[in-house]
Amino acid sequence: MTKPAPFDYLAAHTLDEALEALADGYGDAVVLAGGQTLVPLLALRLSLPSVLVDINPIAELQGVSRIDGATRLGAVTRQAQVLRDPLVARHVPGLAMATRFVGHHQTRNRGTLGGSLALAEPAAEYPATALALGARMQARSRAGERTIEADDYFLGPYSTALQPDEILTAVDFPDWPAGARTVVNEVARRPGDFALVGLVCALSVDAGKIARAGVSWFGMGPTPMRSRRAEAALTGQAVEGLDLAGIAELAVADTEPLDDIHASGRYRATVARRIFPRIARQALGQGPGQEAAA
Repeated sequence: MTKPAPFDYLAAHTLDEALEALADGYGDAVVLAGGQTLVPLLALRLSLPSVLVDINPIAELQGVSRIDGATRLGAVTRQAQVLRDPLVARHVPGLAMATRFVGHHQTRNRGTLGGSLALAEPAAEYPATALALGARMQARSRAGERTIEADDYFLGPYSTALQPDEILTAVDFPDWPAGARTVVNEVARRPGDFALVGLVCALSVDAGKIARAGVSWFGMGPTPMRSRRAEAALTGQAVEGLDLAGIAELAVADTEPLDDIHASGRYRATVARRIFPRIARQALGQGPGQEAAA
């Protein structure tokens, strides 16, 4: 049976204590939040930190609040809380919808929103949802705090704009117009598996026309993939008579589906073309399914 290599462990009770430990670790310290990915990596010795900084005791990194026209979630907020929180249900229902696909209810009791976004798994639900909804990441180091837009945050496979001495402290989801709908759906081999293909589609309609669109894919490239061409094609168009099959082609053209042991890139692209019109219709309130209305 494998077990982790030796490391020092610090249970940080304040953010300053955690940031100091990260800075002193000279890039060799690792943050522990939910641990759903990190703990197996430690056991397999695929991660070999000298210091493990446990941020779970830090109260200010937990919970959901409202701030300046946005819903703020602390990075250590458990996925189970995201699923049942009334503020999330009212203001960011698409995030709650995405959470239903994240792992299993047992893992959601431990897994965190911030942990998923810090890992940046390309086939995970939270990164693509943050991208489609225009989330803002709050990061802090001993040098200060900065805001990173979702568009600038995901740099590559499991790579983000966070610096080695920074901690993701919170995520802000700005309000969308009243009546906007977000639909999240995916195709996976089994419930709880990472998606082979997943789509987040957020649409706001005003006077019969689409006023704003957010479209992003997961499982369709090396990062969550935002489809700007599909968003541009949707925005300003009348709801009636939309060529959703044609827009699906644009949406897929903005992705980079890869071949792996689970599916080919060709299969992923074919599935994406099939599911886009159905999910877009749901976001417009025109079809059956789970629509999340903001």
